[in-house]
Amino acid sequence: MDVTPDRRPEIELALPRPDGASIACRIRPARRPAGLPAVVLLHGLASNLTRFTEFVEHTSLDARHELLRMDLRGHGASLSRRPISHEVWSDDLVALLDARGHADAVLVGHSLGAQVALHGAARHPTRVRGLVLIDPVFRDALLPPWRRRARAGPLLAAAAATVRALNALGLHRRSLPPLDLRALDEAARRALASPQAEAEFIRRYSSTGADLRTTATAVYLQDLVEMFRPVPPQSGAPLPTLVLQSTAAHFADPVRMRERLAGPRTTIAAVDCNHWPLTERPVEVREAIERWCGAQFGEGAVDASRARSVPPAADPAEPSS
Repeated sequence: MDVTPDRRPEIELALPRPDGASIACRIRPARRPAGLPAVVLLHGLASNLTRFTEFVEHTSLDARHELLRMDLRGHGASLSRRPISHEVWSDDLVALLDARGHADAVLVGHSLGAQVALHGAARHPTRVRGLVLIDPVFRDALLPPWRRRARAGPLLAAAAATVRALNALGLHRRSLPPLDLRALDEAARRALASPQAEAEFIRRYSSTGADLRTTATAVYLQDLVEMFRPVPPQSGAPLPTLVLQSTAAHFADPVRMRERLAGPRTTIAAVDCNHWPLTERPVEVREAIERWCGAQFGEGAVDASRARSVPPAADPAEPSS
């Protein structure tokens, strides 16, 4: 069931990092704070935090969970010409939790964001309470064309390093126009009202040329490397996990993916769409996540969650003006 869009302004945060980088974040505080884990929304390759604008406006999760979304380093307003990786993104994510005083979080990631969530849970296991993975990809389940691209990882990483070096010399720098994915999604859904438009939709949303118009070249190359890195094993007990798997996703074999994802605390649900469920099936995706979070963190979990909460950092980062 849809809800009235939440028009409360989000808190905008420029999170400073020790190496001089600044991570752009937007925060929707809980309406009724209940000591529950934060919900961190992680966008995909060549994307930014506007991927989840529509989700944040309509979801009921902010009744009791604080919603955090960030431009992963190198993307959106977190533009950086320094090296990026899952380790860097995971540490930035934990720094955001620290700045907001959260002991742990549920990580919701789409595509590359799902990979960031998996790597983050492995790198910082005590800070992750659950995972929502929208079209994750495991390297050993890749279809042949993408398997070949994954094997080219070392070459792509070398190319990314070369571009960064050129950037440092003032070469190959480009002005990047802003990318509003909410507006793009609305336009895509209007176009998809015509069955003939699906091929054009897939072409536009999977276009390297379109991605490079709004994404720094070195970042795009490194995104491809990180997208297909092997997922490290999780330590400790399995995390409660919801997987939303597109029926027509073209990266990985769906049967092999289900085998890789199966586990005692994993729920797998199919979404009848291509690789962009937040675009194509926003209400279905949102309601599936809300139901799952309600089952995992319902009223009975409140007391236990409060026991795990931590006070805000002594000197939290100030919101940007």
